[in-house]
Amino acid sequence: MIPEEISRTLHQERMGIIEPEPQLPDMVKMLQAVASSLRLYICIDALEGCPTNHRAKLLDSLRQILEGSLHTRIVITGRPHIRAEIEMHLAGRVITAFISPRKDDIRGYLRLRLDEDEIPGAMDEGLVRDIMEKIPENMSEMYVDQ
Repeated sequence: MIPEEISRTLHQERMGIIEPEPQLPDMVKMLQAVASSLRLYICIDALEGCPTNHRAKLLDSLRQILEGSLHTRIVITGRPHIRAEIEMHLAGRVITAFISPRKDDIRGYLRLRLDEDEIPGAMDEGLVRDIMEKIPENMSEMYVDQ
């Protein structure tokens, strides 16, 4: 069964009453409708990639969804520099777990991507060696908010 809020929004969209792409407040209402009756998991990866001027609106919307449902869980991944921003908007609702990529995993990924290079020989061995050494050494810690 489709919640009434979602049916109404889709009907209004079809009738041309609202924009064809739901706006953030519309999406929040729809997610709240779903979250009121079902367990809902929302996953957002690499939040730091979201433009700064949109992050506050997004995080406040997530807070609204959490306030309306005890069964909703949100998982956010991001770099450490946005942790304080997440905690400010989702205060008291955040559990933080730090994760770090393994250097061997990064090296394996880099090797795979370098092997897929469509222009063989475009990089000399010195550049390949620098990529394989420096990128894994400079990987920063990431975290997950739950």
